[in-house]
Amino acid sequence: MASLRQLRNSLTVTWVTVLLALAIVASPAAQAQTFSVIHNFTGGGDGALPEAGVTVRGGILYGTTFGGGNGHGAVYAITHSGSDWVTLPISILSTRGTYPVARVVFGPDGHPYGTTQLGGSHNAGLVFDLIPPLTICKTASCYWKENILYEFQGGDNGAEPLFGDLVWDPQGNIYGTTSAGGFDGYGTVYELQPSGNSWVQTIIHRFLGPDGISPDNGVVFGPNGGLYGTTEGSLGGAGTVFELTYIPGVGWQHKLLYEFTTNDAGGLPRAGVIFDNSGNLYGATSDAGAEGGGTVFELMPSGNSYTFKLLYSFSGDPSCGPFGTLTMDAAGALYGTTHCEGANHFGSVFKLTGTGNGWVYTSLHDFSGSDGQYPTSKVTIDADGTLYGTASRGGSQNMGVVWMIKP
Repeated sequence: MASLRQLRNSLTVTWVTVLLALAIVASPAAQAQTFSVIHNFTGGGDGALPEAGVTVRGGILYGTTFGGGNGHGAVYAITHSGSDWVTLPISILSTRGTYPVARVVFGPDGHPYGTTQLGGSHNAGLVFDLIPPLTICKTASCYWKENILYEFQGGDNGAEPLFGDLVWDPQGNIYGTTSAGGFDGYGTVYELQPSGNSWVQTIIHRFLGPDGISPDNGVVFGPNGGLYGTTEGSLGGAGTVFELTYIPGVGWQHKLLYEFTTNDAGGLPRAGVIFDNSGNLYGATSDAGAEGGGTVFELMPSGNSYTFKLLYSFSGDPSCGPFGTLTMDAAGALYGTTHCEGANHFGSVFKLTGTGNGWVYTSLHDFSGSDGQYPTSKVTIDADGTLYGTASRGGSQNMGVVWMIKP
């Protein structure tokens, strides 16, 4: 049987292939069932409290934990070893960056990139990437190198990036959001441009309050090259959907696409937005709506504006709806998690299918506590249709889980 050192070496040599080894913490074999827990976090080197979802690359799952490791969070990889799932920490975050709540995503150079909510020289969070070892590991404790791209300074510079994925433009510049900082602490949208061996930050929008407060979940590029996202709050209402368009010689211009007012449309959109192939936007709110537990909505382009359409209302307690951004499959169905909806009020995994008579809701799993609770992650879909995600609490150690749903 392969050793831990050989497992780390396999990641070093080719981390886009299936690893054949056992690690510090091995989960039980996945059962032949629809839903299964593939890792229970222990709070040790594997991490604890996974707020973010996972990224799938080459059959390997990569993710982050808010806690565990040395107490500041961890980055982990999960892979098959025969019929078992194996979890391997690939980075134990230092005090330079603490408490990641966004997942890692792979950049154009093939490295995983991410953010931490706090840490850095101003304790305002940072942007990092991980570089695999260039040589075969000779010790069991051989971690990927944590490379700091940028440290937020707070104030006008922005602070505390939360759930959003980083995104890249064709020139290799990185875009993201901070939930705080900027004017009056209402958050920012920023750009990082490579400059030699460092990165230069430009704030492309500082939220003022009426245009939104706390962009928690990042931005995405639209078909027109603009950036789109949500804010959890606003001075005049309960959150917004916004667009940022670049005008040569002028810069990035903000446009308010929709503002929530905690009515039947929903409120507090912690989740970001996604596009379909027709240019329609989809998102979710965690609160309000006709049933009180949040909503799923669509914004359809109509001339120079967007038309709002309510797709589904969750029943349940306030702030129990989706926190994570929705995911769309090739057939146009939407997938997500709720934070504390479901039969046991511990959260759920759901699917919404569009039909000629509206959108049909299917509960794929209701968390019970022992198999996880309070998911805040998005759903990740593998090439074979398998769904993956995390629950931030619950599981055998009450430190959170990684779960899988086979089609």
